Amino acid sequence: MAKLRMTEVLVVYYSRSGSTAELARQVCRGVESVAGANAKLRTVPPVSAENERPVKAVPANGPPYATQEDLKSCAALILGSPTRFGNMAAPLKYFLDSTAAHWAAGTLVGKPAAVFTSTQSMHGGQEATLLSMMLPLLHHGMVLVGLPYTEAALNETLGGGTPYGASHVAGTENAGILSAHEQRLAQLLGRRVAELAVRLSAAPAPSG
Repeated sequence: MAKLRMTEVLVVYYSRSGSTAELARQVCRGVESVAGANAKLRTVPPVSAENERPVKAVPANGPPYATQEDLKSCAALILGSPTRFGNMAAPLKYFLDSTAAHWAAGTLVGKPAAVFTSTQSMHGGQEATLLSMMLPLLHHGMVLVGLPYTEAALNETLGGGTPYGASHVAGTENAGILSAHEQRLAQLLGRRVAELAVRLSAAPAPSG
């Protein structure tokens, strides 16, 4: 019997306090709930004004750093970042700024994509941050996936959760502790992206 070829969904995030990392794990759970889909979890290194490259080639703990080869081989991409003044964090922006070769080659064109974020306060700029992460994905020609209001948790949540993507309100004492609704929406986002990626991977190639 031929082995089932798994559709790889790349989940790339940056996290300082652990909240975005926990969202990423829940997104991966959603991806892996889809038959034929596999989640590849990756992070990005911090950056500073003094250095352009990570001090260490690999992180001290957690998932490996994302590479350009990861982007080339994935069937879908999901990005996560904490909010920095209504924008994505510099480390994730730095990683995206290094993808010009993929833009020129059309590597990501037609692949599903989605975004997620975490803020400390309820009005900390979640939707602006999610939109900022969408812009480079649109330039890459990716197919953006959001969260529909047919999902009850999107209407019921008292914390994070937007139609633009999954999110979390960390507060001052609950970093990394997601509400049930936030977990549900993060998993749903991963599942929706994976379902689309599997369908697209199974579709016959257009005739030339």
